[in-house]
Amino acid sequence: MVSSEYERRIAARFATFDQDGNGYIDREDFYGAAKALLAEFAVAARSDKGQALYGGAEAFWQGMAGIADRDGDQRITREEFVTGAVKRLRDNPDRFAEIARPFLHAALDVADTDGDGAVTVEEAGRVLKCLGAAEEMAGPAAATLDADGDGKVGEADVVPAFARYFTVPE
Repeated sequence: MVSSEYERRIAARFATFDQDGNGYIDREDFYGAAKALLAEFAVAARSDKGQALYGGAEAFWQGMAGIADRDGDQRITREEFVTGAVKRLRDNPDRFAEIARPFLHAALDVADTDGDGAVTVEEAGRVLKCLGAAEEMAGPAAATLDADGDGKVGEADVVPAFARYFTVPE
């Protein structure tokens, strides 16, 4: 039973990971997110960027499964997700950031269409939409990542914000 306000917020974020909506998070959800990003930015899966993204998705899945898949069935239920976030990540958002970093790094690389090491706010919004953010929220959320107002979003902006969103009550 989800009892605290924090646990309710984390439970609501479960849907972001459950890409296919089947009620649990598994490896295919991470691969689905990678596939959606590659399609959005017209990057081939067999390219270096595509392979890095799938490698990051696998690393992210393995990290999440290690934290939350308590019964070892290669699926994370909503309850396992909430328990994993609350008991293992709440006091250590940096741990979550490190689990997510390879995937986020590769996702930004896929979205970096001009190769300058950062994405535009618009590109960041497209990434967020592919990762499950509602269309009306993706753009504004991406804009908040541009802390210095230069129109660019880099890994240093994205990784801590992603970790805070999934581990800190807001």
